Amino acid sequence: MSQHDALSMACSRQPEVLWAQRSEKIYLTISLPDAKDVVLKTEPQGLFSFSAVSHGEPFSFTLELFDSILPEGSKTKTKMSLRNIICSIQKEKKVWWKRLLKSEEKHPYIKVDWNKWCDEDEESDAPVDSDDDFDEGNGRDESEDDDDGMLCEYSSSA
Repeated sequence: MSQHDALSMACSRQPEVLWAQRSEKIYLTISLPDAKDVVLKTEPQGLFSFSAVSHGEPFSFTLELFDSILPEGSKTKTKMSLRNIICSIQKEKKVWWKRLLKSEEKHPYIKVDWNKWCDEDEESDAPVDSDDDFDEGNGRDESEDDDDGMLCEYSSSA
């Protein structure tokens, strides 16, 4: 990591991140109202990087996910709304992870998204996931105030 990277990490804050999983996907909800200049990067070995500006303040983080993810950009879908950014990330292998990150270290800004959570033995009873699975069970209906919400696909870097 360069001095510039270390300095920018020290000067930026971390938004709250909620996560949930299915056997084939990870869902990350980044709570950051009015986010601008959003940059997301996914790498096959399981690195997920995020940076954005909200109300003039920089926010960023990098997560080393528990296992590999599919490198194709089309496998990471993102919905941006007025209050948060929701990412659906395809796992390389269809298997349940015992935690989100490779490290067992606790991160106070990462929490389980109980509104989207599904236990492994309940997955067959859960609604079938589709490419437009961002609104299922999130408990926060944003359709009224988010008419210009967009679904973007970000490419991954190899």
